[in-house]
Amino acid sequence: MIPTRFTETNVGDMFVVRNAGNIIPHSQHFEDELAMCEPAALELVCLMNEIKHIIVCGHSDCKAMNMLYSLREEELASKVNRRISPLKAWLFAHASNSLARFQQLEIADFRDPILFQGETSLRKFVAYIDPEDKFGVEDKLSQINTLQQLQNIASYGFLKKRLERHDLHIHALWFDIYTGDIYYFSRANKKFVEINESNEKCLLTEIKKYYS
Repeated sequence: MIPTRFTETNVGDMFVVRNAGNIIPHSQHFEDELAMCEPAALELVCLMNEIKHIIVCGHSDCKAMNMLYSLREEELASKVNRRISPLKAWLFAHASNSLARFQQLEIADFRDPILFQGETSLRKFVAYIDPEDKFGVEDKLSQINTLQQLQNIASYGFLKKRLERHDLHIHALWFDIYTGDIYYFSRANKKFVEINESNEKCLLTEIKKYYS
């Protein structure tokens, strides 16, 4: 799955960062001696190149999210297992918040909304995860994780001024790899909405209204 393909953009139109689980570590994990490439990439593109839109892309049947789902089991998430599995260690360190939100939603039978922080601490948004119940539990977790990254991105102090000025915007896309359908998280609709000809104009109006 190549982002430039399903977004119909050319090479060079986007700066793409890919990793296991499409995760941006929260700023609380940042230390001078342990700098990670994801926040470094944010600084590069947002401060040095002044891009205006950050898009987090998740997808169905994500093997990293399938692994994260399995970490609900205490033995699999144990320190012993994390020491022999870089993927488990990465997910445990940086995606535990996504798993915790998923487990809370699972208790409510996926009916309750989740509150996420947006660009600033005062700009929050509500999300209903797969209210039509079209996807499996791992895909629901994947959608939660995609939205969690928006909150993680906004945690970095070097982005604060641009986010507060509405000069930098963060979005979420989610791709169904089996049908080819692309979903955009609509804050107006409070859920991931399939992008198609019937709602294209409405979504563009929403984007222009809130993110121009």
